Amino acid sequence: MKNLSILCRFTRSIQRNMLCSVAGLVHNTRHAFSTLREDPELDEMMEFLDSLKNFEKSGVPKGAGTDSEDGFDLGRMRRLMGLMGNPQSRFKTVHIAGTKGKGSTAAFLSSILRAEGYSVGCYTSPHIQTIRERITLGKWGEPVSAKALNHHFNTRREVIERAVKLENGCLSHFEVFTAIAFSLFAEENTEIAVVEAGLGGARDATNVISGPDLAISIITTVGEEHLDALGGSLESIAVAKSGIVKNGRPLVIGGPFVPSIEYILRRKASSMSSPVVSASDLGNRSALKGFCEVTGIPRQLCDIVLQIEKDYDLSIELLGVKLRMLGAHQLQNAVTATCAALCLNKQGWSLSSGAIRTGLESAFLQGRTQILSSEEANLLGVSGATILLDGAHTKESARALENTLQMTFPKAKMVLVVAMANDKDHLGFARELISVGDLDAVFSTEVDIAGAKSRMASASLLKCSWVNASREMNMKVLDLKVAESEDQSLQAAGIVKSQSILLAEGSLLACIRAGVKILNERAGEQPGILVVTGSLHIVSAVLGYLHS
Repeated sequence: MKNLSILCRFTRSIQRNMLCSVAGLVHNTRHAFSTLREDPELDEMMEFLDSLKNFEKSGVPKGAGTDSEDGFDLGRMRRLMGLMGNPQSRFKTVHIAGTKGKGSTAAFLSSILRAEGYSVGCYTSPHIQTIRERITLGKWGEPVSAKALNHHFNTRREVIERAVKLENGCLSHFEVFTAIAFSLFAEENTEIAVVEAGLGGARDATNVISGPDLAISIITTVGEEHLDALGGSLESIAVAKSGIVKNGRPLVIGGPFVPSIEYILRRKASSMSSPVVSASDLGNRSALKGFCEVTGIPRQLCDIVLQIEKDYDLSIELLGVKLRMLGAHQLQNAVTATCAALCLNKQGWSLSSGAIRTGLESAFLQGRTQILSSEEANLLGVSGATILLDGAHTKESARALENTLQMTFPKAKMVLVVAMANDKDHLGFARELISVGDLDAVFSTEVDIAGAKSRMASASLLKCSWVNASREMNMKVLDLKVAESEDQSLQAAGIVKSQSILLAEGSLLACIRAGVKILNERAGEQPGILVVTGSLHIVSAVLGYLHS
């Protein structure tokens, strides 16, 4: 009876704290997030870009990435680049497409090239806090400075405005910013650029790179994200992504792929006389060996052993590599980047084994299994739990996140705080994570997507997906907003004791604080893990709050 009474008081305490914190903090939290700004020096450029069509805010139209009348018009991008003097032809490029892993692979490969001393340009999307993150330059890989970006925009503004007028206003935010990035790379005497495709490949704005200017193309994975925009099937997505393959230039494929998808990629490469290097080749013996800490930062110990004989003769043995980016999927991305580095060696670039190791170990991306420091947690008003940020937003990336959590924190109690865009597979995402570890609670919340609310999924809609996923797994659910009376609290306490999942919704900061409170009261000796996930935009909101 004493234990039951404690459980009842605990349940009522959670209810009161959740309802009060959601009501009391919602205004302050929204205010903090809404006042975050881009760099003030970039106000003029951002005002101009915001006047253009932005598909990150509005959502991608059906068929936009396909070779059809509905597809993006690559012709207008070529005309824009022509007016700017075709800067993309003044450096070599590694072009990366894929459903998942593009950004991480770009980070790994850029870091390898910088470790060897090359001047590298890297173009990725989306960004976490500032649009400057999309363009990194030079031998240190720092985001372009606001001063340099603003100056470059102003010197090209007249040409860009003329191009927009010639195209009857149809040039998009992404097209113009891609052109600015390529122009910056040329001006800064970039030796090699690593460029991530935005959507698909064939019709993407980055695909103005011609065969002679391409060093290699990389396709990391093929999944169902942006299904409607890329033709409605995995096969059509593979065809769209294979559009970055150029005549005679090597193709590195990550994978592993199902046979029908790999056949499409290899068939396209064969038609273009492009040699294929597979990071999932049977001769590769890469393995995750365990985990360690370096200066307080978790790392995973990996062996990367490649022996590829088909098309290209490539080999390397790197034992005990300490990757800062965690998870088996990040090992696969590291292997893909290593294959690309070996291909570059075949073309006359000099990338030593030491540089490859150093580059892999130095690579880091915000919002990919990023663990906040205790100081950062204190800024959120919480302590006592580990807070992990991960921008997973598809069922495939949710599965990768689950595997990473199971490997890294196998015995820890967990709480999830989730926000997503409205065009994602919410139920599929929930199904992948509903059974992760010792899951105590899921809090659904809302954040702006690309600075706007039009693509934001409501917290109540997300919670319904988790309710449905729980029912499919025959898991009991406690809705913190329902259990209000004494009798219901007694019943709820029994559910808590039988390992039900707590579900609630509220503002982001309120959810984080309530989640950590639950973990601190229930985690025992081992600190619990609070995971903020569902979108890079929720990661951006948390990091933005820390730096506001």
